[in-house]
Amino acid sequence: MTEADLTDEERERLGDVVALQPTKNAELADRWGVDGGSEVHSYLETHLGEYYFRDENSLIRATPEAAAVAGVAPGISDAEDGSRTVRVPDLQYHVLRVLADHDEDPQSVVSVLHDVRDLGESPDPDNDAVREALRSLANKGVVEKVKLTVPTYRLATPRADLTVERLDGRDTS
Repeated sequence: MTEADLTDEERERLGDVVALQPTKNAELADRWGVDGGSEVHSYLETHLGEYYFRDENSLIRATPEAAAVAGVAPGISDAEDGSRTVRVPDLQYHVLRVLADHDEDPQSVVSVLHDVRDLGESPDPDNDAVREALRSLANKGVVEKVKLTVPTYRLATPRADLTVERLDGRDTS
């Protein structure tokens, strides 16, 4: 399959893989509005097999040429000065807005949930949605999971060195 052979849907979904990487089947299933991870896996294998791979943690990543083909900037980019830009779905954007900085006491999922709700700008997430957002951000290396009796989280890098951009409004999480 060549770049010219991709349908509009395939190009759009490839863009999601590029922007959300590293990601999981479930996150793409939510984004695409499909029933589950097996449908995502089947789609990736059938339609985008040459543009993605799974890393050592079984997370989905785009190949280097996928970003150019999709015309989408990668979800994470690091600058030479040590700063980092991340492009995330709406809920992850709000989580990053409220999450404790790298040198502050970490927060529990419930604490982050309440802080996001207090913003009054996001759909009313539940505990599971915030937990999954934190896990996804931890997989991206943006958030650090601190091992305590109850898992807690904080930014992995100083807030001043982090630029967060919201992906378009197609996010369903």
